Amino acid sequence: MKRNKTHIHWYPGHIAKAEKKLKEQLSLVDAVIEVIDARIPLSSRYDNITGLLNGKPRFLLVNKSDLVDLKELEKFINYLKQETQTSVIPTTSKSSKDLNIIVKEAIRLSEPRIQAIMAKGLLRRPARIMVVGMPNVGKSSIINKLTRSSKTKTGAKAGITRQQQWVRINPQLELLDTPGIIPMKQEDQQRANKLAFVNSVGDNAYSNEPVAIELLNLLKPSQKEIFKQFYNLEQETELNIENIAIARKWLRLGDEPDIERTAGYILRDFREGKIGKFILDNIE
Repeated sequence: MKRNKTHIHWYPGHIAKAEKKLKEQLSLVDAVIEVIDARIPLSSRYDNITGLLNGKPRFLLVNKSDLVDLKELEKFINYLKQETQTSVIPTTSKSSKDLNIIVKEAIRLSEPRIQAIMAKGLLRRPARIMVVGMPNVGKSSIINKLTRSSKTKTGAKAGITRQQQWVRINPQLELLDTPGIIPMKQEDQQRANKLAFVNSVGDNAYSNEPVAIELLNLLKPSQKEIFKQFYNLEQETELNIENIAIARKWLRLGDEPDIERTAGYILRDFREGKIGKFILDNIE
């Protein structure tokens, strides 16, 4: 059955508003943590991040690393280190073992600005950071991870609105607790689909069926085999929604494959890491 390709879009007005808010907040921090999704480590980055941050020091956290093959991820980490000339740290919200590494890097990047402030005769203050990233890459989980033992919020500071609060991570580091959400205008539909695969796009921007079809079509041969095994498909059977529905007995009246239901299950199973550990980007 031939189906129309999906078209994913959201509105530029939302982008302009988010970018304006981010730029306003940037003046309040010394350094930025950019969070990306390990399953799409290239597609989940914001294109104009360097210009948007206006030279503000940053490092990358590759979140959800527990959902991918770590040996494959290492190739992307090395690539991103060379491309961005910044530290790139794999992480997951399920573990706090790397918490000290993240905190130390944030403090290190903040030190030049703190030294400049002290050179003007002001007292040393804690480093201040902000977490940014595409929707659903795990900004909130990173913030929760950083603040897990924090019990104290400092009061309002000069130039900060009442909605913006500083959270004390430790005596050396503070976090602006309103994260900068940076969505992106999607002219590259393959990239938009990848963002939909990992749930970084609001579900009102697409339908499950065409996105699930794109996911199955994008898989590498080895990944297709893993999908077939998970859904109990014979090796010679084509990997598509109809065959998955039949194999799992997700049927409608008349034994017709329940396409929409199956598409939803495929996306859910992928997002939850039930099928396997996949990276969907390629280093060219």
